[in-house]
Amino acid sequence: QLQLVESGGGEVQPGGSLRLSCAASGLTFGYYAMTWYRQGPGKERELVAGISNIGVTNYADSVKGRFTIYRDPAKTTVYLQMNSLKPEDTAVYFCNAKSVYAMEYWGKGTLVTVSS
Repeated sequence: QLQLVESGGGEVQPGGSLRLSCAASGLTFGYYAMTWYRQGPGKERELVAGISNIGVTNYADSVKGRFTIYRDPAKTTVYLQMNSLKPEDTAVYFCNAKSVYAMEYWGKGTLVTVSS
């Protein structure tokens, strides 16, 4: 059974850092592009950062230079390193896996709160 389990969320002060993890199981990890999305209070879900199955990355303009996405095939896990966090980064962060055959799966999300 395919599962995506996010972890690493929490509360942090502005300027702080967090690392989110998304552990994938039940899939052939190398066939999937992995993407982090987020949904802030009263906002629509938006793409944060993605990494293809061959390691090509893309980022939302709002997080470029602050966030880094990377994947560890040995652990079938994708990470999102978030630095210089801002209050507007407050959101539920979701992990998405999309295969080369366009099959798509979502995790349940992890809450990140940036507040002083």
